Amino acid sequence: MKRNATAVWNGSLKEGAGKLTTQSTTLKDTQYSFKSRFEEGVGTNPEELIAAAHAGCFTMQLSAYITEAGFEIESIETKCDIDLVDGTIISSQLTVQAKLKEITEDAFQQLVTKAEKNCPVSKVLNAAISSTATLV
Repeated sequence: MKRNATAVWNGSLKEGAGKLTTQSTTLKDTQYSFKSRFEEGVGTNPEELIAAAHAGCFTMQLSAYITEAGFEIESIETKCDIDLVDGTIISSQLTVQAKLKEITEDAFQQLVTKAEKNCPVSKVLNAAISSTATLV
């Protein structure tokens, strides 16, 4: 399976702007710029997209492991914070809240750690990855 996205950039780094389009067209000519990346401009940015990808990937992987272990999922919500320092993504922090039936805290934490290490996006990131998970 292959997926793709396209970036088009016009102009200089600080004054220019770009547009992102994904294969599915969920993003279609979505704007991004220096301001949306490093300041508070309108549009998205690569780190935000990586955060979305990591949160989504991790949550699906955790869902698979929970189901495989025989537990029922009511909901899983994951927030991902990407930390960019001096031009390098140094960490990805996953914050998870899950409503599950009949699972112990220990079993839940083991599955979270397994998903943290094994989701495909975690594997591609060269950064410290950590998670905080709460059963609700």
